[in-house]
Amino acid sequence: MDSRIYFDNNATTQVDERVSEIMHPFERECYGNPNSLHSFGMEVRSHLATALDRLYAGISADDEDTVLVNGCATEGNNNILKSAWITQILNGRKKQIITSRVEHHSVSHTAAFLASMGVEVVEIPVDKNGVADAGALRELIDPDKTALVSVVWANSETGLMNPIRELCGIARENGVLFHTDAVQAVGKIPVSVRDIPVDYLTFTAHKFHGPKGVGGLYIRRGAPFVPLLHGGDQMGGLRSGTVNVSGAVGMGLAMELAVASLPYENTAVRKLRDSFEDTILTLEGTFAVGSRDLRTPNTSFISFKGIEGEAMLWDLNRAGLAASTGSACASESLEANPLFEAMNLNKDLSHTGIRFSLSRMTTESEVNRAAEIVKNAVLRLRAISTADQI
Repeated sequence: MDSRIYFDNNATTQVDERVSEIMHPFERECYGNPNSLHSFGMEVRSHLATALDRLYAGISADDEDTVLVNGCATEGNNNILKSAWITQILNGRKKQIITSRVEHHSVSHTAAFLASMGVEVVEIPVDKNGVADAGALRELIDPDKTALVSVVWANSETGLMNPIRELCGIARENGVLFHTDAVQAVGKIPVSVRDIPVDYLTFTAHKFHGPKGVGGLYIRRGAPFVPLLHGGDQMGGLRSGTVNVSGAVGMGLAMELAVASLPYENTAVRKLRDSFEDTILTLEGTFAVGSRDLRTPNTSFISFKGIEGEAMLWDLNRAGLAASTGSACASESLEANPLFEAMNLNKDLSHTGIRFSLSRMTTESEVNRAAEIVKNAVLRLRAISTADQI
């Protein structure tokens, strides 16, 4: 039995055993291409339809809307921003895309690419609580020139949730399309496109105990859309390429299980997160970034004074605890999250932040052991730092 502790669930999650089981037949037994007309293809098609039904239900999408199965949320985010560029800027009269300063790189880097192509990209700041400033959006949005507003639902590093309902409402008041990257929200909090009428929403299976390499893109009925990939009629011609049936089937069940587990996430997982955080915050020179009631229930981003981030991660890993300094997509650069600059958290360079993210598979004993590992690592590293200064 693996004695290591995994507290990096915002990077990826362990596949639920039930998801693994349902995927297996589509690798060896039921392996036909769902777009084929023969019996091998037809027997797969019904399973793909069931998977899509589960995805629609998971985010409360209507039958008239579209949910595409794609490769990942990065693909979906690229698709939406580039589609807005093509349909409304290159082929229209608008010139601006509004996003925020706390986006995943698949949005911020795509926006930077569009800026290099002449698009006016505006970033709304975060407020004192670390969430996207709705008042700033209200001042910046212009129905005559804004093509799209794209704001992440929950920040991957801190778990802070942006006021998506309010931001979406502002966009709709101005007749502007709204997209949210809901990767860190789906499976942690209720996500309903019927309740909050976003035009586009992206998610990925491996964040809610599904397989890697498969994601989803929601498109509201009537919202303009240009495919990122051309070359086939798959997904109604909106996403060409042979469908990853095994992944789609797994994602569908993972979505259903994640939605069913939301009450547990908001009670048991939240309680474990808070207990872990309470123990760590007894250490001098530590604080958690963001109010608990504004964060997803599984995430703690804790700042430690006098600790170097990479050294801390190595120490934790050596003791059997997996955590991170932030998004796995940016881990090699270890670059600072713009959120911390916006919240004036980068002024004291003696502080470093470590992200601890739990899941419904996290146990109380793991939380207790992890807290001891963190406390021991902090005390050891601070002792070394003090000795080096003597």
